[in-house]
Amino acid sequence: MKRSLYGYLILLSLIWGGSFFFIKILLQYYGPGSIAFLRSAFGIVAVLAYMLIRRQPIRFRHIPWIPMIAVGLMQTAVPWSLIGFSETRLSSSTASVLNATTPLWTLMLGLAFFGRKSNRFQWIGLGLGFVGLLVLLDIRPSKILDSDLTGFGAMLLATFFYGVSSQLSKKYLHQVTLVETVLCTLAVGCIGSGILAFGFEPFSLAPLLQDRSVIFALIGLGCMGSAVAYFLFYHLVQKGSAEFSTMSTYLIPATAIVWGALLLDEPVHASLLTGMALILCGVFLTGRTPGKSRRVKAGSELQG
Repeated sequence: MKRSLYGYLILLSLIWGGSFFFIKILLQYYGPGSIAFLRSAFGIVAVLAYMLIRRQPIRFRHIPWIPMIAVGLMQTAVPWSLIGFSETRLSSSTASVLNATTPLWTLMLGLAFFGRKSNRFQWIGLGLGFVGLLVLLDIRPSKILDSDLTGFGAMLLATFFYGVSSQLSKKYLHQVTLVETVLCTLAVGCIGSGILAFGFEPFSLAPLLQDRSVIFALIGLGCMGSAVAYFLFYHLVQKGSAEFSTMSTYLIPATAIVWGALLLDEPVHASLLTGMALILCGVFLTGRTPGKSRRVKAGSELQG
């Protein structure tokens, strides 16, 4: 795994770690579907502005629309709505732990349906990262099992969809440019969540006009947490792997705590440093390919 990809993964987790603060602000005014719709809409505006500045066209005829629509729904509209709903029933720490099952779903789905192969480093890395997450958040397994079952199930279903969409994008969208993938993903998500928002939730633009914090939250969540973040995410999927890209869910709780310490003067405990160290070790191991360098070295020695 290229070293630059680890940097992109950390940057992605920093952006998504801050997204939880914006979601909490918006939940005071909007339902989960409405937040997903507005998030997608603001993300689309940011991507279109980027395309206009770069004068970059989109090749509609070259896009595999069936996989793209599936990825768009399962990467944005459906899981965002489920996560927004689950956060009304679960604590942030429990939601973070359940969200971190995404890499496990991604790996298992890849093995079962997408012809992916695993190695011992991936399994060790996933396990080590998950233990680090529990240490970081100071959570006991019994506390998670005592959570609201509806919220629990909604969050797990969201991570399942994340796993499916990551594998689909790796297999079917590798010939689509990053800007096309991000724009189409957000467009599909905007349409899907818009149907949910306008059909089943009370929706009003009044908070946008009356409260600056709502605009600020949507810029952070839509432009950064959706547009910029998805550029990074799909780059990690295509240049790395679906499994590696979803390891950001292990880092997100840590970065959320870092943002809390920097912006809200929240205390930083020793468990943060210990958990962070375990998570980073897990991320490193997940990105490793066992024996590759040794096989190359042994082959060169035999040739010599």
